[in-house]
Amino acid sequence: MKTIVFDMYGVILKESKGNFIPYTFRHFDVCEHGRLIKLLKEDQLFTKAGNGEIGSEEFMTLLGYENPSYHMKNYIENYLTLDEGFVNFAGKYADRCDFVLLSNDISEWSAYITKYYKLDKYFKCKIVSGDVKCRKPEKKIFTIALERMGKLPQECIFIDNSVANLETSAEMGFLPILFNRDNVAYSGVTVNNFDELEKVINEQRDLLI
Repeated sequence: MKTIVFDMYGVILKESKGNFIPYTFRHFDVCEHGRLIKLLKEDQLFTKAGNGEIGSEEFMTLLGYENPSYHMKNYIENYLTLDEGFVNFAGKYADRCDFVLLSNDISEWSAYITKYYKLDKYFKCKIVSGDVKCRKPEKKIFTIALERMGKLPQECIFIDNSVANLETSAEMGFLPILFNRDNVAYSGVTVNNFDELEKVINEQRDLLI
C-alpha cells in the first residue's frame, strides 16, 4: 500500500500562505503596525511559534491579542477555506492508501484545523513542525515522517505547493507532485486541483502499488 503525504496550506486548505498576518494588521490600529512588523519580521515570532519554540497562547499574547483562543478559532473558522475536493478525494482513496499530514504550522492551530474540518479520520499520522521542532524543507522533518509512517521514501507520494519542499522530498526518494495553486514553474508532475490529482493517479496506477 502506498502512502500519500499531504501539505496543509495550499493543498488541503486553499490559502497557500494563510491569512493570519493580514488578519492581524486589520485587527490592530495603524499605530500598532510598526510594533507588529518588528515582532513578525525582525523577531520572527511567527516562525518561532511554527517551530514549537513558543505555543499559540504565548504567541498571540505577545502580539497583543487579549483573547488568544478566540482569535485562533475565529481566524481558522472564518479566514481559511477547506478545499472540498480533498474530502471527495479522501472518500475515494483513504481506504486504498495511507494518508499522512506533513505541515509547517503552530501545533495548536494544526490540531484545531483537523478537528474543526473533521479531517483526523483520514490521517494515519500527522507530523507538524510545531510538534517536532523542525520544518520543511529541512530533511530532518521528512526523516521523522518516514520513521513515524514506517515507510521507505519510494513508497510515498508527496503533495505540496512549495517547489523547495518538493525538491527536498525528491532528493530523499519520495515521488513529488506539485499542487500548483500559485502558478509557479516546476518541471515535475503538476496538478491544479484534486480532480487532476485523481486523474494522474488513475493514469499511473503503479503509483498506488
